[in-house]
Amino acid sequence: MERKALPEQFYTQLQELQAIDFVLVELTLYLDTHPGDAQAIAQYNQFAQYRMGLAHQFQQEFGPLTSYGHSFSKQPWEWVEVPWPWQV
Repeated sequence: MERKALPEQFYTQLQELQAIDFVLVELTLYLDTHPGDAQAIAQYNQFAQYRMGLAHQFQQEFGPLTSYGHSFSKQPWEWVEVPWPWQV
């Protein structure tokens, strides 16, 4: 299957999502051992909210980031239309 060329914005936004995911994983690990750190919880919630907005924007423009009911799809089925996140 021939892949269509993707704009630079696709890669920029995907890289930002990956960076935010890294921050969220690190904060999760920290909070597992420091569950009472209110500042870390606030940071976690701030990044989680930001990621939700950015992921929504990305998916509206470029298609789903995940499958199995975690992302919606337009018609036709978008999951096969763009490279999967781990392919870029």
